[in-house]
Amino acid sequence: MSKPKLEHDPFNLIITGVGGQGNVLASRLVGDILSRQGLEVTIGETFGASQRGGSVMSHLRAATGGGLSPQIPKGQARMVVSLEPTEAIRVLRDYGNPEVQVITSLRPVQSLGVICGEQTYPGQEEIKSWIRELSARAWFLDPTREAIKLGNPILANVILVGALAGTGALPLDRAGLEAVLAQRMGAGKVAANLKAYDLGLMAIKA
Repeated sequence: MSKPKLEHDPFNLIITGVGGQGNVLASRLVGDILSRQGLEVTIGETFGASQRGGSVMSHLRAATGGGLSPQIPKGQARMVVSLEPTEAIRVLRDYGNPEVQVITSLRPVQSLGVICGEQTYPGQEEIKSWIRELSARAWFLDPTREAIKLGNPILANVILVGALAGTGALPLDRAGLEAVLAQRMGAGKVAANLKAYDLGLMAIKA
């Protein structure tokens, strides 16, 4: 099987969020799909106080050859997928560059400091403005709302995987996802996850 060509080789992807949002699973799904196509994939994670809603960041690097370190060098992300909007800004600060692209949920997860009134969470338009300034292209979605309609808010992570596929930045295919889901989750959970993927794909295509 010939390996698919990558627009950028290696392709450096960061999937970020806060504890409990499922971004680690999302990175595993993407990595498994790409590995099935013969690409070399490395994944590394950094965890904040994830049990208390702290930052969780997955570094995924895909290449036609091996030998990559699992951590993306500062300033060299090609794509950022974020399940929480301020986490996207945090990642862009360290890993962004003039060509980076961003897909982010606009659904906030407020920190304890914000809840207690010690900090202020930025407004949605302010967040959009900052992300646009820090990226070459950005897509803003509310995958949690759509996931709730499917009956499980955690499916927001798979909706964002579908959105990533919709950009065409990586060779992610539905059949590959279906096979990975069946292996990782069992047949009973495949249908709902494929619906979530399709919603993300359609959101970007629209």
